[in-house]
Amino acid sequence: MHVAVSIVGFRNPDDIVGCLAALDRSTYADFEVIICENGGAEAFEALGRVLPDRLAGGQLVRAVLAPGNLGYAGGVNVCIKETSGADAWWVLNPDTQPDPAAMGLMVARLSAGDCDAVGSTIYLPDGQVQSHGGRWRSWLARAESMGHGSPLSEIPEPAMIEREQNYLNGASMMMGRRFLDVVGPMREEYFLYCEEVEWCLRGIQLGMRLGFAPGALVLHHVGTTTGSYADIRKRPKTPIYLNERNKMLTTRDVFPGRLLVAALGSFALIFARFGRRGAWRQVGYAVAGWAAGLADRRGVPGWLVS
Repeated sequence: MHVAVSIVGFRNPDDIVGCLAALDRSTYADFEVIICENGGAEAFEALGRVLPDRLAGGQLVRAVLAPGNLGYAGGVNVCIKETSGADAWWVLNPDTQPDPAAMGLMVARLSAGDCDAVGSTIYLPDGQVQSHGGRWRSWLARAESMGHGSPLSEIPEPAMIEREQNYLNGASMMMGRRFLDVVGPMREEYFLYCEEVEWCLRGIQLGMRLGFAPGALVLHHVGTTTGSYADIRKRPKTPIYLNERNKMLTTRDVFPGRLLVAALGSFALIFARFGRRGAWRQVGYAVAGWAAGLADRRGVPGWLVS
């Protein structure tokens, strides 16, 4: 199975070099790497200066320049179009470092034939689990990371993960050709956040099955591009606004009959998350995004359009 490792960059060549160094140690060899640079011509040139043409095992590495900042979904779609001959696409955040066995374990799970996309265990630099998979609580428009905060030494039950998850963490997810053929591309109008949730939920409604590869470990240095993991009272506008907006868009697109209830629940959660910690500026960002989602506003926020 030939895998196209698909990475979306935004002016972060150091992250990408670290990810490539980890991929260079992969015990699975049948892959290529495609990178979509969303950060403009200058960033593309800077990335080109540090990228190898091939990894040590001979795997091709190449980058393409996006025609503007397409967001994460748009960048993933470019990567997929550029590698149309692949059998599977491993979408990786640029700030991830997969363990050597991760790709092979995910390929093996996908090759079993009873699932159409595969997730992995994503862990943080402190050794805690970020997620084994995700549950989308549709009545609250809330994403829950399975296993979040547990020690990496705590082994999850694969059957339970596969039974309960309904989306894969977008930092590391391997999509098979059947998934792409049936479900189609990511929604580019989301720009950033929740795009992998909607993609997986849409896939499940179309009969796709999500797998989990136990032992496939991926280190994630979270928030290096967006600042989304900064102190809560210092978090910037863009990730908060888009996260809240896109939760409403996901509900509208996948569970439209639950939008009113989900909107009320999501509004309350904004104050539970930010207000009780005195992050009132962030409350404003979140409410603005929530309202934009209810109004069905999509695409790139105005303040990001150059």
